[in-house]
Amino acid sequence: MTTIDQAIATQPPELRHRIMAGFIGNVVEWYDFALYGYLAGVIAPIFFPSENPFAGLIATYGIFAAGFLMRPLGAAVFGWFGDRYGRARTMQISVAMMALPTLLLGLLPTYAQVGLLAPVLLVIVRLLQGLSVGGEFSSSATYLVETAPQNKRGLTGSWANIGSMTGSLLGVGAAALVTNLFSPETVADWAWRLPFLGGALLGTCAILVRRNLHESERFKQHHEDRNETSPLLQAFTTNRRETFLALCFAASYGTCFYIAFVYLPEWLSNQGLMARKEALTVNAFATLLVIPLMPLAAIVGDRWVRRRTWIAVSLAALCLSAWPLYHWMMTSGGTLLSVTIAHVFTFALLAVPLGSGPALFVEMFPEEDRLSGYSVSFNVGVGVFGGLTPMIATSLIAYTGAPTALIAYLSCACILAVAALAFVPDRSRLPLQ
Repeated sequence: MTTIDQAIATQPPELRHRIMAGFIGNVVEWYDFALYGYLAGVIAPIFFPSENPFAGLIATYGIFAAGFLMRPLGAAVFGWFGDRYGRARTMQISVAMMALPTLLLGLLPTYAQVGLLAPVLLVIVRLLQGLSVGGEFSSSATYLVETAPQNKRGLTGSWANIGSMTGSLLGVGAAALVTNLFSPETVADWAWRLPFLGGALLGTCAILVRRNLHESERFKQHHEDRNETSPLLQAFTTNRRETFLALCFAASYGTCFYIAFVYLPEWLSNQGLMARKEALTVNAFATLLVIPLMPLAAIVGDRWVRRRTWIAVSLAALCLSAWPLYHWMMTSGGTLLSVTIAHVFTFALLAVPLGSGPALFVEMFPEEDRLSGYSVSFNVGVGVFGGLTPMIATSLIAYTGAPTALIAYLSCACILAVAALAFVPDRSRLPLQ
């Protein structure tokens, strides 16, 4: 163990504080993401009335920009800033840029009140949130792993994804609570604002938790001897191989994630195998199961099986099991037993990259451009390629006429992820670069 690791290991209260700081920021980020997605059907008519074609255009291009332009842009900006000025500062700015737009979204005037200004303001708020999303996860994961003892990097880094999953469940729960407590008319009138205002309070708590964060000793050491080359440029020149491999892995693993956590309920509903409400319930149950499995999977990567091998084995197992599991769902007519078992098995295997992945990404890059390389590769891979998964899957099924095209898509993504990992050096038992 290095001197830095020994110093970190002797300060468990501070480590708990750092873990909470990384955890709560991702709770806020994914709370808003899930909440907006769940309430989109309620919000859209309020801000984008169908009778106004200009409002429809604003919605179409604004949503596209928020998801596929601002997230990679945020990754580049926050990655560069974090490598230049520190991860702690980046985390403070990113969480503030999530909390403020969430508050504004809960206070925005509607189309009936201010006309076209309403959809324009909504899109601007979503663009700001998309920018912050591009910096939050990778900066918090990097900070957690860099400040963790060497033999706990996987476990400590897993708290970033634990926060993401917790936030998603809280967002869905808040939306479900509001829609069940109030009538549809009341929800559309004013009650939809309540979960967003609650998210702003959660964001304020995150800001307070992060206000006293200090930089990692590793960043301070390297920052003193830093050259003038842009870290973003370094990620695409000096360390382009690491960036390319990280992007390939992130895109493939992101595709698997979106198929399981986002698209599977829609697929079950479209194929007439299970009602959407029941499919979403099973999906939420499986997501709840993943939360305790992620740190357990990370501990395995820290102690017993090298991280790269452990993730590759889990994705190879998912590839081999996808056909029998999903084919059973189809031939059984979508029984509750078959759907639940397929969900649980798929989600349990994905808990391995979700738990150990943050540490793997951090270990791939040197200190000088770590956050730039991680942010760009992760957000382009998972955010863009992963985000396109529902559209690609739907197109494949429509083009081939075969529902099993989804299984082939999932299997190909697993194979590509394992292939990328084969070229990634395993540094899970070595000090960070």
